[in-house]
Amino acid sequence: MTDAIERRASRRFTMALPVTIRANGPTGLIEQAGQTRDVSFRGLYFTADANFEMGSQIEFVLTLPKEITMAGDVRIRCFGQVVRVEPQSRNHGIAARIERYEFLPSSN
Repeated sequence: MTDAIERRASRRFTMALPVTIRANGPTGLIEQAGQTRDVSFRGLYFTADANFEMGSQIEFVLTLPKEITMAGDVRIRCFGQVVRVEPQSRNHGIAARIERYEFLPSSN
């Protein structure tokens, strides 16, 4: 038996952060709250009630808390693509690749 090849090019950080996900669905814009399981520079894995289609383009906003940034809370808007969907008992697990991101102004 061969070992699985690690395809990640950047380090993952296990963190449960609230995330707001937006995508175009068959009936229009879908906006869904979710929670991250892990985050890296190039992608993230989150859970949500909505079923996002593999390959679909998504936008999501997450806030890195001051405990992580060692400064203030930092809000980041990311644009990406769903690369894997895993049905779970109460929701869906979604892996997404981050294609680009931008820092949002603080709400202070």
